[in-house]
Amino acid sequence: MRSPGSKAGPLKGAGLLRLAASGARILLREQIAKLKRARAERLDARARNPNPALAFLERHVPRRLGVALTVIILGGSAALGVVAGGHVDKAIGALSDTRNALANAAGFRITSVTINGRTQLTQDEVLAAGGVTGRSSLLFLDASDVRDRLKADPWIADATVLKLYPGALQIDITERRPFALWQENGKLSVITDDGTVLEPYVTRRFASLPLVVGKGAETRARDFLALVANYPVVNSQLKAAIFVGERRWNLRLKDGLDIRLPEKDVGRALASLVKYDREDKLLSRDITAIDMRLPDRLTVRLSEEAAKAREEQFKKSSKKAGSA
Repeated sequence: MRSPGSKAGPLKGAGLLRLAASGARILLREQIAKLKRARAERLDARARNPNPALAFLERHVPRRLGVALTVIILGGSAALGVVAGGHVDKAIGALSDTRNALANAAGFRITSVTINGRTQLTQDEVLAAGGVTGRSSLLFLDASDVRDRLKADPWIADATVLKLYPGALQIDITERRPFALWQENGKLSVITDDGTVLEPYVTRRFASLPLVVGKGAETRARDFLALVANYPVVNSQLKAAIFVGERRWNLRLKDGLDIRLPEKDVGRALASLVKYDREDKLLSRDITAIDMRLPDRLTVRLSEEAAKAREEQFKKSSKKAGSA
């Protein structure tokens, strides 16, 4: 006795074969159709563009690449024009202003500025030195760049910059101290004790600083003025210290007396000068110059009045001697 499904097995296998053959025919027709379409496209591309390379590009390059390349070319041309025209800084400034304006509108405007450590500089001068303007936003403010800008200012030895969101800026600076006025080739500048030029002398607030003159005087002044300070009689009358030939110093006193110091043993020469003044009131006499360049002698130059008086006195003495 056959089972109910004994006859269905062979029929099912035949059906699968028929279905497979039908699927193969469908796939073959689709593949042939694709080949025909590809051939038609190639023929059409060749008809429109006989150049095989261009035809290949038309088939394989994305359609919107041309638009992208056009945008790139136009942007590159604009950038080249900016560079060639020397407008790079203006373009960068405009972009910076735009982004800062957006950040300020978003609530990152600098509304509070605290500057610690300034004595000679004003707040506006510190901000200008750091490149901080009314258009700056805290969000895009580069604290390291501001610090580097501040340290590039001769008045500022060191600086720290702290951003406190959303709108507070704190700047701490260490100022250099004005030490002396330095004159060279008729130009007068305010300098530090290491010779750094702080600014041209334009205000009388620095008028009380000691004056040093000559090339090289700015870097040698600290040690020399410290030496002169050990002799108050001379230091209290000092008007200017003049560095001669980058080798030695002359002193100009307030009454116009010039003291020519030696190249070496300057301390010994100053000590001798104080001794002569104590014993003979040398610095109070009617003389215009004292030459101490030679170690074994001191030479003085009388003023014109003193020289005439001395000459007349000498003549009177000679007459008396002749009468006798």
